[in-house]
Amino acid sequence: MKAAAIVAFVVAIPLGAQAVTPLQPTRDSVIAVAREIMHGARYASMVTIGPDGHPQARIVDPFAPASDLTVWIGTNALTRKVSELRRDPRVTLLYFNAVDGEYVTVVGVAALVADSASRAQHWKEEWAAFYAGGPLDTNYLLVRVTPIRLEVVSPRRGILNDAVTWRPVSVSVP
Repeated sequence: MKAAAIVAFVVAIPLGAQAVTPLQPTRDSVIAVAREIMHGARYASMVTIGPDGHPQARIVDPFAPASDLTVWIGTNALTRKVSELRRDPRVTLLYFNAVDGEYVTVVGVAALVADSASRAQHWKEEWAAFYAGGPLDTNYLLVRVTPIRLEVVSPRRGILNDAVTWRPVSVSVP
């Protein structure tokens, strides 16, 4: 008898009654939250387009975003991602905070940067084990991602995806 009452209650809820339309956050607040999530995440997933046209994902260790939201990533010049970016510079980065259920997707365009000054500026000492020559090692290369669009979801900060389509809040950059 209890089961019947519960079913009747669930069926009686009108479709869409649970869909709450959140207030639309300002562009500046979305960017500020995105920056905090990106800064707090140690790693991101980087997606490139493989030679067969399929997306290829891998974990990267990016630097905190610059003031204009440019993202710098150090890599080995011989990696698959480098050859993929030479063929097609479109890239997506995904920063995820599992504890708070929030994320930032950065859709952008990548450029490979090999000049000595940039490599010295974007170097992490913990990478010395991978590059014997430090930031001037011939295999050390930078990927500069210039964002085009940010997508952000952060329930604890009130930035929610659409209740019906699940589309995240999105802003164009710059």
